[in-house]
Amino acid sequence: MVKKKKAKPAARKPVKKAMKKKAVKRTVKKVAAPTPKPVTALECRICGYRLIIDRQCGCAEGHVMVCCGQPMEKTETTV
Repeated sequence: MVKKKKAKPAARKPVKKAMKKKAVKRTVKKVAAPTPKPVTALECRICGYRLIIDRQCGCAEGHVMVCCGQPMEKTETTV
């Protein structure tokens, strides 16, 4: 009788060594502060309430805002 040869187990692949990860230095871009823009504001001289106008309406006549019974005065500020 002929003996059957045993099948050889599949060869194992060599295990790769764990590599240490190198620390990556991330560059942080500094964001420049926006330049201050002049803005028209209305301010109450009695209580100090300030209303900032961000967009003009385009009307021919000026609007009067009233606070504490008196019209508010225009002031120029930066935002």
